[in-house]
Amino acid sequence: MDLIIDAQTLQDLRIFGSGQGKGIFDRYNHCKTLGGEQLLTQLFQRPLRDMEVLQERIQLFSFFINNERPFPFEPQMIDAVERYFQYQPKNENGELSPRLSDKDVQQAVQTVIRFFLTARDFLKQDFVSKMPWFDQHIGPVNKILHDAVFAPVFREETRSKLPFTAITAYDRLFRSQENEKVQQLLQFVYKLDVWMAVAHAARAHGWTLPEILPRGSQQLEIRGLYHPELENPVKNDVHMNDPINMIFLTGANMAGKSTFLRALGIAVFLAHMGFPLAAKAMRISLMDAIFTTINLPDNIGIGASHFYAEVLRVKQLAERLQAGLHVFVIFDELFRGTNVKDAHEATVAVAQRLVKSQHARFVISSHIVEAAADMADLKAVDFAYLPTEMLGLQPKYSYKLTPGVTDDRHGMLIIRNEGILDILANGNKM
Repeated sequence: MDLIIDAQTLQDLRIFGSGQGKGIFDRYNHCKTLGGEQLLTQLFQRPLRDMEVLQERIQLFSFFINNERPFPFEPQMIDAVERYFQYQPKNENGELSPRLSDKDVQQAVQTVIRFFLTARDFLKQDFVSKMPWFDQHIGPVNKILHDAVFAPVFREETRSKLPFTAITAYDRLFRSQENEKVQQLLQFVYKLDVWMAVAHAARAHGWTLPEILPRGSQQLEIRGLYHPELENPVKNDVHMNDPINMIFLTGANMAGKSTFLRALGIAVFLAHMGFPLAAKAMRISLMDAIFTTINLPDNIGIGASHFYAEVLRVKQLAERLQAGLHVFVIFDELFRGTNVKDAHEATVAVAQRLVKSQHARFVISSHIVEAAADMADLKAVDFAYLPTEMLGLQPKYSYKLTPGVTDDRHGMLIIRNEGILDILANGNKM
């Protein structure tokens, strides 16, 4: 069963690359084959809310992280096998009519034979027998490799050149008679490619695998969280366990609120893929949906202002909550599209109602620190901020999550430091 996630959330978290650069997907894409890359893309498009499947995937990644091995298949070999199977037209008698030349067929058949031999040699390695879910993933592959119809293939190991009659027979065997079984072998290779690629990324960056808890256990604990695209990140701990179900985050502009929220959303997203993520440790209750508003555009197509787009976004969330879904929610600078007074009142009113949804988890950032005072009596809310330290006239940002509510107000100071008022004043004189 797939996690519910929409295009806005995928865009907010920058899961896939765009005109702004590469996305989170690219940090994991060390695949050697086109099929492996396509499979990895499908996994990123379909995070899960199935406990059993997630547990299986986490165990598999853990195995390959701890058992480092090179990808056993030459990428050029897999490319050649894939091209060979693209030629599948049949004549009126139902027989294959290859559009490949005799030389191409000969080379392709010999490549497929090497493919079979490589698969056999890989599965003979001792570490493969210790792989979790062995019967589910390796059993079908072993069955194919030990199928009597492929027995002649393994006798070709010592023969460097095949006669034309053998080439013709193998061509019919691979592309017609047992095509489906060869395709199953390829699918296993793609899965192996993904397992090894993701494991490589985890080792290279020191990422950790999440621990998934049952839905409804209302727990979130992350140690050493950071954004996976930062070179020298500041790491933060995040705790949101029952009865706390909301973090109200404040901080000055440029203090790092949006980056922190993206890091948190990405971690929750990756946890629901069973993938290693940028933290020292993470435990999270299974959720049904992730819902974010971090970089919400105006909906020009329906003539909607930014504020109205925000209102519609909150309405969409309300409908998910009304349906009883366990939702992880991130709102960055809620109601920034209206005046301060309206934003203050709307933020408090919405937060007071959201916090009653104990089956959901909310992280709301706001530049309206006064709203925190009106929410102080909400027992399910934790307050945190990202501080700013003034070094003379220059602000310094620690990016360290701190309990409480900020009183930082440095907007005018930054404007003065940039000389904007002087430039405008001199421009008016001219």
